[in-house]
Amino acid sequence: MASGKHKKSKKGKKEESAIRVSFFQLFRFASCREICMMIFGSLCAIVHGSAQPLMLLVFGMLTDTFIEYDIELNELSDPEKVCVNNTIQWRNLTEIALNMTKSCGLLDIEYEMTNFAYYYVGIGAGVFILGYLQISLWITAAARQIQIIRKMYFRKVMRMEIGWFDCTSVGELNTRMSDDINKINDAIADQVGIFIQRFTTFVCGFLMGFAKGWKLTLVIVSVSPLIGVGAGLMALFVAKLTGMELQAYAKAGAVADEVLSSVRTVAAFGGEKKEVERYDCNLISAQRWGIRKGLIMGFFTGYMWFIIFLCYALAFWYGSSLVVDTQEYSPGTLLQVFFGVLIAALSLGQASPCLEAFAAGRGAATIIFETIEREPEIDCLSEAGYKLDKVKGDLEFHNVTFHYPSRPEVKILEQLNLQVTSGETTAFVGPSGAGKSTAIQLIQRFYDPKEGMVTLDGHDIRGLNIQWLRSLIGIVEQEPVLFATSIAENIRYGRPGVSNDDIITAAKEANAYNFIMDLPQKFDTLVGEGGGQMSGGQKQRIAIARALVRNPRILLLDMATSALDNESEAVVQEALDKVRMGRTTISIAHRLSTIKNADVIVGFEHGRAVERGKHDELLDRKGVYFTLVTLQSQGDKMEEAESSVPDAERKSLNRAGSYRASLRYKSYESGLPDDDSEEVEPAPVTRILKYNAPEWPYMLFGSFGAAVNGGVNPVYSLLFSQILATFSMPDPVEQRREINGICLFFVVVGLVSFFTQMLQGYAFSKSGELLTRRLRCLGFQAMLGKEISWFDDHRNSPGALTTRLATDASQVQGATGSQIGMIVNSLTNIGVAIIISFYFSWKLTLVILCFLPFLALSGGFQAKMLTGFAKQDKEALEAAGQISGEALNNIRTIAGLGKERNFVEMFEAQLEAPYQAALKKANVYGACYGFAQCVVFMANSASYRFGGYLVYREGLHFSFVFRVISAIVTSGTALGRASSYTPDYAKAKISAARFFQLLDHIPKISVYSDEGDKWDNFKGDIEFIDCKFTYPSRPDIQVLNGLSVSVRPGQTLAFVGSSGCGKSTSVQLLERFYDPNNGRVLIDGHESTRVNVAFLRSKIGIVSQEPILFDCSIAENIRYGDNQRDLSMNDVIAAAKKAQLHEFVMSLPEKYDTNVGSQGSQLSRGQKQRIAIARAIIRDPKILLLDEATSALDTESEKTVQEALDKAREGRTCIVIAHRLSTIQNSDIIAVMSRGYVIEKGTHDYLMSLKGAYYKLVTTGAPIS
Repeated sequence: MASGKHKKSKKGKKEESAIRVSFFQLFRFASCREICMMIFGSLCAIVHGSAQPLMLLVFGMLTDTFIEYDIELNELSDPEKVCVNNTIQWRNLTEIALNMTKSCGLLDIEYEMTNFAYYYVGIGAGVFILGYLQISLWITAAARQIQIIRKMYFRKVMRMEIGWFDCTSVGELNTRMSDDINKINDAIADQVGIFIQRFTTFVCGFLMGFAKGWKLTLVIVSVSPLIGVGAGLMALFVAKLTGMELQAYAKAGAVADEVLSSVRTVAAFGGEKKEVERYDCNLISAQRWGIRKGLIMGFFTGYMWFIIFLCYALAFWYGSSLVVDTQEYSPGTLLQVFFGVLIAALSLGQASPCLEAFAAGRGAATIIFETIEREPEIDCLSEAGYKLDKVKGDLEFHNVTFHYPSRPEVKILEQLNLQVTSGETTAFVGPSGAGKSTAIQLIQRFYDPKEGMVTLDGHDIRGLNIQWLRSLIGIVEQEPVLFATSIAENIRYGRPGVSNDDIITAAKEANAYNFIMDLPQKFDTLVGEGGGQMSGGQKQRIAIARALVRNPRILLLDMATSALDNESEAVVQEALDKVRMGRTTISIAHRLSTIKNADVIVGFEHGRAVERGKHDELLDRKGVYFTLVTLQSQGDKMEEAESSVPDAERKSLNRAGSYRASLRYKSYESGLPDDDSEEVEPAPVTRILKYNAPEWPYMLFGSFGAAVNGGVNPVYSLLFSQILATFSMPDPVEQRREINGICLFFVVVGLVSFFTQMLQGYAFSKSGELLTRRLRCLGFQAMLGKEISWFDDHRNSPGALTTRLATDASQVQGATGSQIGMIVNSLTNIGVAIIISFYFSWKLTLVILCFLPFLALSGGFQAKMLTGFAKQDKEALEAAGQISGEALNNIRTIAGLGKERNFVEMFEAQLEAPYQAALKKANVYGACYGFAQCVVFMANSASYRFGGYLVYREGLHFSFVFRVISAIVTSGTALGRASSYTPDYAKAKISAARFFQLLDHIPKISVYSDEGDKWDNFKGDIEFIDCKFTYPSRPDIQVLNGLSVSVRPGQTLAFVGSSGCGKSTSVQLLERFYDPNNGRVLIDGHESTRVNVAFLRSKIGIVSQEPILFDCSIAENIRYGDNQRDLSMNDVIAAAKKAQLHEFVMSLPEKYDTNVGSQGSQLSRGQKQRIAIARAIIRDPKILLLDEATSALDTESEKTVQEALDKAREGRTCIVIAHRLSTIQNSDIIAVMSRGYVIEKGTHDYLMSLKGAYYKLVTTGAPIS
């Protein structure tokens, strides 16, 4: 391997590992017809590319004509000369020797101009047709190829074995289906045509330059490296500075992430203001780098303009000396050469973005083509393998060893030997992760065993046809997957072409018929995405009907009833008992009630079948089964005592470690629709500017710089026409002086533009970065001020919020500084141009202005084409995307039902519409492009023709014609450029809107407000009166259900109960992280919702199970307990002593300045816990909340911490939540909770004498969970 790598690098082929597809391989799916289209499209592009240099030839001849005419006029303006016989002669002298030989009167300027106009129109028409063909042919060809790629890719993905899906996330596949294929599309569509066209222009331009005048061309080319070096350096610096800026922001981002991840701790200790300040400090360095970046970009842009103007000066100075002194060139040739080289350089620059698209396309194609080429290990669509005539249904595992491909280090099955006899019901039992579900998946042949084999009736199932094998098997899973169609269709998925009667029979057998007939639309009821409209029991029964309609020989029940409540369980269980008769059934279950009546019970442990037999036999053996049974019957008793475990809870207990459950969860997670992109109205610019108001001086200077930069373009056209005017001057000395003056002026303009570009860059980056920092700060502050339930929403996860701070805030800049600069620039550009042109010839100006809207439109079209029609494509593919998403998310179910083909067909049907749309788009797009390209030619033809008329009839000086035309044409393209900046602007407005949404959202529980009661002698008297509460993120689960309990000042209240009964929730209500939905919480007789939040929290100290520490020193972490005052070191040490922490800290090398690491990772749990206690003590709270403060510790540290806690409790109202009874026996009140209310309360002795729930807990010694 290494040597191979070595060889490669020796060859000097530095291939990126990511791109393994050559450019031409992208076209591998093109048929003959598409190849012809692409070749013809390329030819059109080549001819189109040569049009601009061709236009220069005409332009040169036109200039020469004008100048000749002007020289003739100048000669004739001398009263001594007269035109005789088409030659200019002196009036008085008769000797022929002295006569001039300049011809005259032969030049009919109007006629010549008409000819040139026709040339222009001809070229324009050609360009329109060529542009149209070039674009539409390429796009059409690409659309057909992309269609093929999409189909092949989806078909291949649906054929992959399940192991492949374990290693590839569904979200990733979905992005590949959409984004990556779109990238390939960008790389093989119009971009290729445009690239060929621009490249041709580049070649032709240089060729023309060298052919017409090689000296001047060489001079111009010799300067160009300076521009190249500037551009390269600029890219380098910008990349470097952006890196530095990101790095600097990363620190602030880390602060934000840390704070948002531990927002409950921040809220409990009132650290919001402190955190905002800490965040702001870290933003300063990011701001500094941003400003530097702006300055450097301004510097280099200015440098580039400076060099360009120097280039102009040099070219015209040297060129004019070739025209005037040595007369090698005509003025027209000078222009042809100069513009030829200029256009060539420009089009090379424009061609480079296409290369990016090609690289991106190749990168995207790498993975997609590799998938298309990959042969699946278990091909579910293959026709191979035999089908048995008669199936008995005996299954046997012979020495099967297996591990999942995604986790090869964990062996799931080891040497499993097992027989399942036909017609019997076999139950698999065993702890989670013992390999029960895996065995079932091997029967379905989702995976092949690594060693050994699985046989059906003595045949290795690897030799059987897969679709046929799976059609024998019906499976009902723990969480059945339904597809988003009607109930009848869902059942019909079980077997294609099944009659309605069969569906009804299956529904009856599955106990589903009655509930279906109660629904308004009966069997046509839609079940919603993933069956979301149905309850668990209903989904389960539909899934059973779907399994039954196949009339399977083998029925696999994987925990089919575990997710149900008792009622539905009984119904579903009954349905299952009905259908088991006469089939080979394998059932996995954790509830013994469901297994007792199985024919054979097999106990699994560590991937082996360790015991088998009937219920009673196995109980006598006292093996795996026995332990499970005894554990469970204890659990059942507990459940009778307080049947409090909500179903969700029970589900998680039952199947905690199971691999498939986690897998399923993962796929569900990635299948969650991204609500991040919720629609927001773009924010009004005025509001964005309000936030930027303090920076007005910077913006003023920036705008001044932008205005000067805008005026530069039209000034250039002034100078350029002035040079042409000098060529018709009769006096050589005068001429030379004039030319030198103009060239100097070019240099001056270059210098001015250098400084103003720098000014503009610096001023706007300064104002933009200050705005970004201000917004980030405000945003962060707003986030910390939200109520806790806001953070429960998955859209507001710490990750999402930090990204929002990082990206949205910096995108808002796009709507202020640089955008204003762009607008000012374009406005002055157009303003100055129009003033100049009206001043020199208002008639000609009006004619050209007619074309201005079209020019601007064409500029806009170009911009639109670069951003492309991506959005419409996306919408068109939504439907196909839904099908592919549903298919990939539920791939196991589809494979089990053998429905891959249906989904492939549905997907391909959905691709038809987008494909037709793409073909239509090709024509529209081609026409737009052709139009945009030919407008310039048409404008020129009209204006030069009219210019000729004005020169002839109204004696307009010819240089004014050039002046007006070039001024307006350059400003027209500038207009187009300005409109191309809009995408950034739109993005900025939307980012700003998202930000303002954050700022405007008024939290239900506001930390920053001063409203609410405060009182002096805070005692800590707490009373809960009939509190009901559900978490906003899970409104269907009632957590508190009428909690009533009270604590007097200085007493200790202990909550005990199973997990999920609402103990921690009551503490959160007291902290006012949430407010109760009904009922009241009274503190010293004041209702909690009326108390000032910050005041209330400042009186409460909390120590939780997993204390969250911040990434700073121990002393700072302890100081965090009280953010209202500045605490001396003595306070810190006193608190640490109380928390039994002082000795340990003093033993560390850096003592109190030791950094605890991120989230306290440098410390042990006991140490962290004691720091948290010190932090709670230092604020001297009236109320102390201990939420399982010692449960995570070992006995040694628990003792220490417990001592610390007992010290801390003295003289304070205290609420303790604990699972270990030893920790709560000496509390004043013990409240036993169940299902969200208190079932008994009193002292330890009183509760023991009651012999109720508490007594049971203590005597069984079971941990309460």
